[in-house]
Amino acid sequence: MRLDRLLAQEKVSRKAMKQALLKKEILVDDCPASSLAQNVDTRLQKLVFQGRQIQGYEHTYLMLHKPNGVVTASKDKKLPTVMDLLPPDIQSDQLYAVGRLDRDTTGLLLLTDNGPLGFQLLHPQYHVDKTYQVKVNGLITPDHIQKFKDGIVFLDGTLCKPAKLEILSASPTESHASITISEGKFHQIKKMFLSVGVKVTSLKRTHFGPWSLDDHLKESDYRLLNSQELKSVRNYLQQSG
Repeated sequence: MRLDRLLAQEKVSRKAMKQALLKKEILVDDCPASSLAQNVDTRLQKLVFQGRQIQGYEHTYLMLHKPNGVVTASKDKKLPTVMDLLPPDIQSDQLYAVGRLDRDTTGLLLLTDNGPLGFQLLHPQYHVDKTYQVKVNGLITPDHIQKFKDGIVFLDGTLCKPAKLEILSASPTESHASITISEGKFHQIKKMFLSVGVKVTSLKRTHFGPWSLDDHLKESDYRLLNSQELKSVRNYLQQSG
């Protein structure tokens, strides 16, 4: 939550916020706040306003193993959504998925009610890498590794940022690979492989930034982020100032 919105919930006026900010009387983890737009979470950080610790609102952070056939949306009139996988006591109008996975893509999905964090993780400024396990219907060669590293160009002229491609197995009829990208263009990975002459038949996200898909988390299941994973959330909060 933005610092100014949190303080507003504490009945602090906008004028008082600005004065306290200039006087360095707003501390986040014992350091002066840099901006009223700073993203904070009192569950993960210590927030002090003019000597008084603010408890405020604690955000929710979930890891979900998205299955095939489910759309990344809050609501859909025809198809099941990732929110439908959550029990009623967890569901919230404020909860949303950080980024999207195609309907037929499985794997790691982060859910939170911390809107600014989701925006931050998707912003090109932060270069958050995403890694996928991919299966295609043809041969992947070492030449493709260099093409992905140089940056794939789509037929319409769109240039992709350099991507890391690792071949896990290869044959003329089916190949398996790992690919890491730092952006999220529409159907990007599928288009990247089509540009080198093969079609993606299976796609699974295994990593999103510092977060890895829990091997024990079955498809459709979710869990709260653990203490180590929340440290990574805190690191991004610290960068938001």
